[in-house]
Amino acid sequence: MIYPLLWMFISSFKENTEIFTNTSLIPSKITFENYKQGWAGLSGVTFGQFFLNTFFLVAMCIIGNLISCSMAAYAFGRLHFFLKQAFFAIMLMTLMLPFHVTVIPQYIMFNKFGWINTYLPLILPKFLGVEAFFIFLIVQFIRSLPRELDQAAEIDGCGPIKMYWYIMIPLTVPALMTTSIFTFIWTWNDFFSQLLYISDIQLFPIALALRMFTDSMGDNSWGALFAMSILSLIPVFAMFIFFQRYLIEGISTGGLKG
Repeated sequence: MIYPLLWMFISSFKENTEIFTNTSLIPSKITFENYKQGWAGLSGVTFGQFFLNTFFLVAMCIIGNLISCSMAAYAFGRLHFFLKQAFFAIMLMTLMLPFHVTVIPQYIMFNKFGWINTYLPLILPKFLGVEAFFIFLIVQFIRSLPRELDQAAEIDGCGPIKMYWYIMIPLTVPALMTTSIFTFIWTWNDFFSQLLYISDIQLFPIALALRMFTDSMGDNSWGALFAMSILSLIPVFAMFIFFQRYLIEGISTGGLKG
């Protein structure tokens, strides 16, 4: 499991002609030219711009999922309304739909809205509670919380909004952190959706930018590709290492029921 990453890391310091000819992990000559070439970017856009685009996209997706999924989960977990169970079942049914079933009608709809080649198709749905997995995760976490907290809050004069903001949000931090981590990783590594909706190189996230280092005609900058791939992996590893406690706690506690 570690060897491919180690090979890619070592290859990022090799000359482009040596990557596939020298099978040894020890390069005959260490060069940092791949990192310089990769960071210089493509078509006048530096790789720093690709990083900024990706961080913006990831941040907006995280904010959207945290707001919409937590509100939907609070409604399903604590509030009482007409056809609540039916709506919850329909939401769970969406988990069974493959992404490829909805991608064509979604593209047609976003195209009619004039949102193609913008971040809107990637960001706006996150604010509308479309991630049923995260909603279900937070619902299970909320159900594990004692209802005596709700009753005490009602005695103190808290309505549904205050109860959501002052009680549910602080107590569901592990589940919200799990939502943030998964959203970060899935959005950071997403390629197909970004390829589908974004065509302007100025808007390219990292996943699309890395693809541009390879050419269908055979002119491939493998060294720069591996160098930038190593840099693109650092935020993902850092996110998991620093927040794995919340990830494990959110998943394990979310499986409990009150």
